[in-house]
Amino acid sequence: MIDDIKKTLWATADKLRANMDAAEYKHIVLGLIFVKYISDSFQTHRTELTRRLSDAGDDYFLDNSDANILQEELEDRDYYKEANVFWVPEPARWETLRAQAKQPDIGKRIDDALTLIEAENPKLKGILDKRYARVQLPDGKLGELVDMVSTIGFGTTGQSARDLLGQVYEYFLGQFASAEGKRGGQFYTPASIVKTLVAVLAPHQGQVYDPCCGSGGMFVQSEKFIEAHGGTIGDVSIYGQESNPTTWRLAAMNLAIRGIDFNLGKEPADTFVRDQHPDMRADFVLANPPFNISDWWHGSLEGDPRWVYGTPPQGNANYAWLQHMLYHLKPNGRAGIVLANGSMSSSQNSEGDIRRAMVEADKVEIMVAMPGQLFFNTQIPACLWFLVKQKSKHKGEVLFIDARKLGTMISRVQIEFTDADIQRIADTVHAWREDGEASVDYADVAGFCRSVTLAEIAEHGHVLTPGRYVGAEAVEDDDEAFGDKMLKLTETLGEQMAKGIELDALIRQKLGGLGYEF
Repeated sequence: MIDDIKKTLWATADKLRANMDAAEYKHIVLGLIFVKYISDSFQTHRTELTRRLSDAGDDYFLDNSDANILQEELEDRDYYKEANVFWVPEPARWETLRAQAKQPDIGKRIDDALTLIEAENPKLKGILDKRYARVQLPDGKLGELVDMVSTIGFGTTGQSARDLLGQVYEYFLGQFASAEGKRGGQFYTPASIVKTLVAVLAPHQGQVYDPCCGSGGMFVQSEKFIEAHGGTIGDVSIYGQESNPTTWRLAAMNLAIRGIDFNLGKEPADTFVRDQHPDMRADFVLANPPFNISDWWHGSLEGDPRWVYGTPPQGNANYAWLQHMLYHLKPNGRAGIVLANGSMSSSQNSEGDIRRAMVEADKVEIMVAMPGQLFFNTQIPACLWFLVKQKSKHKGEVLFIDARKLGTMISRVQIEFTDADIQRIADTVHAWREDGEASVDYADVAGFCRSVTLAEIAEHGHVLTPGRYVGAEAVEDDDEAFGDKMLKLTETLGEQMAKGIELDALIRQKLGGLGYEF
């Protein structure tokens, strides 16, 4: 049911886009969904407050039957602030905007509403994107979009309305990323990759950090994992950073719409040059940094304390990201990072030296090779690095998993891990760690997984490509079974050849009767 709703809404929204570029249009649509969310949350709390103020048995009971007094009380911002609900001034409430949807200046009215909301809620300052007055949509289309967004959450209340809006927001993010192709990968990591990271790291509680958080997908999946395992949103603290201002806004809205408290820094900023959380040490780091960035270096980074295992090359940020993640981990923390496959074997410009130093220091816990075509923005095969500050078990070993044969084609150009694929990877890791999450004992599986000593890795020049260590899949070596199969195949082939000779003779006979000679 919910999937049908999301698909129908997307089809409608995409139709209203007309010729507008998806990169621009996503901010218009997602901004409206966010305004609808905060307005719905405000109205839901207001309705509940009205009931409590009128209930003689409630602590909030207002012992006054004057309707005007009740309305004045409902406008007291403290009631909403204490419940962590954004205050929405009357001119900015969704029903007010909906009533004005057909007005020719609806764009300016939305911008004015956003300005009012920001003024009343300091936490939203700089997050709401006021671009509606200049939006390049055909006449009437913006009003139709307001009408469409008005249907989201209709007939639902409270938690279910918020969940629905959150799911629609997340679904639309994915659809826009797909529509934008290469550019879409800059703000969205496909859900199956994020789920894999989260399933392996198992972030039950503590501080979760993503230094290149895009639209916040890592945090959303972490929240889902926690709730699925009986926890609550408040069990983790969210810290993120994002350099792109519009993407930073998308992340803030994505988290706020789910009621997740977050700290994305004071402003959008470059993680290397203007680290927004320099003193923070996280329990879990989850990240999908942009692959192979070549223009990341700045002179101020020379001698940076993050470069514990060597100064990263100025022409590629991969090993800067890896060391940044390690630096921000607590002593018992774990990090999961998506990087291009080249990071596992490159020896150019000090990368091999840094990798060797990290391996020898026993900071690399698990390496997972993934299939190509998992991303919107690149066909480059990627891998997952799992790093630790210190290992409690399997010291001096690295678990290698070759997941390149997993995944299912979901479109002509994209592969996705199924839930069963993700579970297989996660079960393998938890069994190897012996961490209580596992339901089976660990065993090496030829062609899929193997636990390898640092000494053996050193023999391979500290290359961390799983295919080099896990070997080939086991093949059937039952001589009797093989012999039986060959006998059957030989008999079938003999029968087919005999049938072919009969048919050839019959054809020659028929054609001879027609006067053809051979």
